[in-house]
Order: sequence, then C-alpha cells, then structure tokens
Amino acid sequence: MNIKLSNIVTGFIISMLIWSVGTAGERIVVENVGFATPESVEYYAAEDVYLVTNINGSPFEVDDNGFISKISPDGTVLDLKWIDGAKSDTRLHGPKGAAISGNILYVADHDEVHLFELPSGRQKTSVKIPGSTFLNGITPGGGGSVYTTDMGATSDNGNFVSSGTDAVYQVFPDGQYKVVMKDKDMGWPNGIVVSGKHLIVVTSQSNEVYRVLGNGQRYILPAPPTGFLDGLVALDDGSLIMSSWAGSAIYRLDKNGSYSTVVDSLESPSDIGYDNKRNRLLVPLFKKDKVVIFPL
Repeated sequence: MNIKLSNIVTGFIISMLIWSVGTAGERIVVENVGFATPESVEYYAAEDVYLVTNINGSPFEVDDNGFISKISPDGTVLDLKWIDGAKSDTRLHGPKGAAISGNILYVADHDEVHLFELPSGRQKTSVKIPGSTFLNGITPGGGGSVYTTDMGATSDNGNFVSSGTDAVYQVFPDGQYKVVMKDKDMGWPNGIVVSGKHLIVVTSQSNEVYRVLGNGQRYILPAPPTGFLDGLVALDDGSLIMSSWAGSAIYRLDKNGSYSTVVDSLESPSDIGYDNKRNRLLVPLFKKDKVVIFPL
C-alpha cells in the first residue's frame, strides 16, 4: 500500500515538474522570478528570447525604475534587468508596450517612446510626444518605424480617468513622429497591429475593435464578449488575438467575424506577444507578476 502511494506521489511530482518546465505544446508559467508589474512581452527572433517590460510600481509615476527582462523560451530568466532605468545611462519610468522594428527596440513610456539599440540594449534616444499622456500599445510599421497608441488616460488618486488625449502616432528611427489620428472619442486606444493596409486597434474604455482608415475614420469590427481590452496580435490566417481584463480571458476574432475563447481564468492579461517560431502566445499578468506562455 505504501509503495503504491509512493509511486502515485512520485508520478504526480514528475508530471508537475514537466508542466512547470514546459515541454512542447504545454503551458509554461514564469513566476516568483522578480517580475514587477509586467506589462508586455515581445519576441526577439534574432536571439530567440522574450523581452518582458516591467513597470515596477505605478504606471503613472515618473520614477526611472522600470526595467526590461530577457527570458528564454523555456521560461528561464537570462537577465532580470537587461535594460534598467535605475542605471545612470538609461531612462525608463513605466515601460508599457514594446516592439522591434529593424535593429531597434521601441518602448512606450508615459509621453515618450524610447529607442534601444539591438542587440546591445543601449539606449539610443527618447522621442517625446508633447500633448500625450499615456503611450501604451506599440507595433512595427514600415521603414523601421512603429505605431503607438496614446490611451488618453491619467491618474485620479491612482484610478484611471480620461485625459482626452486619445491618439495614434507613428514614430520613426530618426526620432521624428507624426499624428496618424487624434480624437478624444477614440475610447482609450490600447493594443494596436498592422493588418494588410490598415491599423487595427482595441480599446480599454469603449470596448471596441476597429480599423483606422486612411482618412482618420474608424470602421468598427464585431464587439468581443467582454471588454477592458489590452493586447492585440494579428495572425497570418487573418484572425486577431486580444486580451480582456474584464473577462480575464484571451479571445480570437476570426476573419468571418466570430469570437472564440482561447483561454480564460487569467487575471489582468496585459499586452500580449507572439512567438511565431513556436506558435505560442506570451501573456504578462499585470497584477500577478507572472508571464504565461502557451501554444495556440
């Protein structure tokens, strides 16, 4: 009886170890490693690693203590503070969305977009966008540029309130930028991707998914099951993957306009990333200091 029970316990422990390390096709949970308010995960294909932005405190504070972690696809932390705002030669307050375009890592941070050289991680410059308040989502654009959203939010005793600066900007590697769209009624634009000839945005306040058309107008796509949308990924099959704080879930919108739930029971899923080598979704859990990696 004791031998059989021992075998059962041993088998359970082994199965849990396999689950936590993450064999092919299984979920990996990276936790208790020093993450501090992780907001986004970006796949850096050239080094086959994941970059995790950490706000490290309030997303509204200008405190120069944000950092970016580098982890391997099996969940091992390679460098917890690979880029560290606490260093004298680095400015990084509350890093949110991150995107790689060309050999530059762009990071949205309050009213600035920081540019870091790859592969070194050395800070090249910071592009300040006057009139913005909460730069958040970011995605690669043409010619080494990126598009970034201003969620148009500010703090009222730690609570999100509207600042009316909702916008989409294009930022270029030479430090220039331009307004793509600016409208206080954009609904707190957050996640953003380029899909075909259009930009697609998800919002945190109005709970919308829409295309930004060339004339600055919006084409509304079908609404998701729940709102407070954050991250957005476009897949090659034409479907969109988005995270929802209200639903504690990840949804897929297929090209026919139908929604399905990819995974649920994920508290505060923030700016998701995608590993196209392994067909994996990379999900930072903002309030839990975790990153969850799972196959699509």
